[in-house]
Amino acid sequence: MSDSNHTGSTVKEFTILGFPGLQDQESKTVLSVVFLAVYILTVSGNLLIVIIFAVNESLHTPMYILICNLAILDISLISITVPKMLTVFMFGSGLISFGACFTQMFFLLSLTSAEVFLLTVMAYDRYLAICHPLHYSNMTSNSLVMRHVVWCWAGGFLSMLVPQILAVRLPFCGPDKVLHCFCDHSSVLRLACANIVINSVLGLTIALSVLLIPLTLILLSYAKIMRSVLQISGAEGRAKTFSTCSSHLLVISVFFLTAAGVYISYRIPGTSADLRIMAAVFQNVFPPLMNPIIYCLRTKEIRDSLLKTLKKSRVFPKSM
Repeated sequence: MSDSNHTGSTVKEFTILGFPGLQDQESKTVLSVVFLAVYILTVSGNLLIVIIFAVNESLHTPMYILICNLAILDISLISITVPKMLTVFMFGSGLISFGACFTQMFFLLSLTSAEVFLLTVMAYDRYLAICHPLHYSNMTSNSLVMRHVVWCWAGGFLSMLVPQILAVRLPFCGPDKVLHCFCDHSSVLRLACANIVINSVLGLTIALSVLLIPLTLILLSYAKIMRSVLQISGAEGRAKTFSTCSSHLLVISVFFLTAAGVYISYRIPGTSADLRIMAAVFQNVFPPLMNPIIYCLRTKEIRDSLLKTLKKSRVFPKSM
């Protein structure tokens, strides 16, 4: 989004402040090291899942297509925010152009929405696999799942288009300090020289709809999954069946619990700006960091494929 897209604004660039209570050099150095390590681990872990999927044809199934796309989304999400955060912490370079700020905001909101939709599709896939195992291969296919993935990406961007257009048209004529580690929607809106009630209400309504409607569908899917699992005779059979969706359930829990943490931090009176910003940053970086760890540790097929790939590249001896 170029600077020419906004009207009535004299502000050409913003300054991202980071954590207001952690402005000393020692704190910035610690933050730089932590977030650089998190970024490297997150990108490496998710890229590893993409590579494992690409080189192992046995994983070219609906469930793993979804997991691979989740990894791509996670790499994209953390790459939108953390590199700029590192320039703020490492070099004190918080300047960001008007267009770059709104572009970062739009991609952050859109990809987060796309991830919510993808998690919903993943829950539905597990529902079909567990509740309709005999008809699973007839009810889904790789091409059908890929269409669902495209709709998740498209839906994420389309759902955030209206609030983004309304935000970019606001006049910004004075304050230019973003009290955040990246161009967060609400933090940038507060800098506008106009009434932002419509923007705030619309943004909150869409955000809650994007979160709560998919969450309801996910909970319904898992309610039916639990009912189906409990009907299986024998504890071993129930445990084996439920283990096929336990990884996804953990991923969902991490995502929605961190999102709930952000919402709660803004609703508790007296919460410091640093704590609110940390909650938002945590929600941005923690799920992408944990997702590859969860899938590699708890999904046997991915573990086996990883060992197989490492043996082929002679990282591990073939006797393992």
